Amino acid sequence: MKGVYIIGVGMIRFGKYQDQGVRSMAEEAARLALQDAGLVKEDLQAVFFANSFWGMFANQHSIRGQVIMRGMGIDKIPVTNVENACAGGATALHLAATGIYAGMYDVALALGSEKISNPDKALSLSAYASCMDVENFEKHINMITSLNDVIKIEMPENQSAPGEGRSIFMDAYAMGARWHMNKFGSTQRQLAVICSKNHLHGSLNPLAQYQQRMTVEEVMADKPVAYPLTRAMCSPVGDGAAAALVCSERYLKKLMDARPVRILASVLGQGSDRTLDGEDVGERLSAQAYDIAGVEPADISLAELHDATAWGELHQAEVMGFCPMGEGGSFAESGATVLGGSKPLNTSGGLECRGHPIGASGLAQIYELVLQLRGDAGLRQVENARIGLAENGGGNIGVEEAAMCVHILEKTATC
Repeated sequence: MKGVYIIGVGMIRFGKYQDQGVRSMAEEAARLALQDAGLVKEDLQAVFFANSFWGMFANQHSIRGQVIMRGMGIDKIPVTNVENACAGGATALHLAATGIYAGMYDVALALGSEKISNPDKALSLSAYASCMDVENFEKHINMITSLNDVIKIEMPENQSAPGEGRSIFMDAYAMGARWHMNKFGSTQRQLAVICSKNHLHGSLNPLAQYQQRMTVEEVMADKPVAYPLTRAMCSPVGDGAAAALVCSERYLKKLMDARPVRILASVLGQGSDRTLDGEDVGERLSAQAYDIAGVEPADISLAELHDATAWGELHQAEVMGFCPMGEGGSFAESGATVLGGSKPLNTSGGLECRGHPIGASGLAQIYELVLQLRGDAGLRQVENARIGLAENGGGNIGVEEAAMCVHILEKTATC
């Protein structure tokens, strides 16, 4: 993607904010991104706003982005509302970058904000089910149940029914983890290694929702969710906002103090009707991204992967090509994915610890990569970070993500 740059990023700490809503969090993230870029709101030519649940929780549908922009005194420019489940933030960036690449705009804002915490816990958890095929929801539950009968993994006693007291996505991820355990011999302990590593990274990130460290043993001993996942291995419910400002090469030349990060590739796609053994959407889209960027998996300095559970990181490490298929667990155990390792993954703490407020998560990944490529990540800085990858999945149909974005970013000489 020649001549498209990120010149500003902004993010608030993810957490549970009883006194803030989608609007106030979005405004703060947008202001931070403008400040980081050295721009003012009048410089914006287009906005792409990602959110999934504002309408469900507060009845604000249809013109969410326009409501936020007008509240900030930003009018007249085009505002596009993006709803793509957990991949919404990354999709907003993809659309902003596409508009720049097409020559339609010189500077555009990608913004994501989500409030999921709610006094009614059941409402928060039920919202996630809307990121599946609602009409065929029962069919999906039956598929999970039938696969449990085929996958020969010894299950602990007293497992609760899918979706009982938790997001149904935890059952979908647990099914994938059990399939991998059955096919490749991966273990629950390897998932705990990934989670413990992310707690280490999260403890170094002042914007992470969870900042406490956990040992492998503590992760394994945590409350069971859906075998083999424990509570610590699952991303928390939370709120937050993140933003990125994108500009053209022509516009960049006008800026005196910019610290741009180049977008080498921005790929958006959807899953397919496949079996668990078929080609994964992540394999397909990452191959496209590597080809567009002119790089290979070995060239990636660090990556932010969609780890709504620890299984997500194990799986995506394989399909992004960072290790052979079936070896994601042993790859993590080797120490390759921790800070100081050969392929640091989720240096932000990932969704497991940084948090996962749906519409903002993909842009939070971009925030982390930009900090790393600029050399501004502090105690979690990856040495000699040059190229970063972000993979952001969204929703579920069948056995894989309904939507996915893969971005590849590169450090520039003036970072």
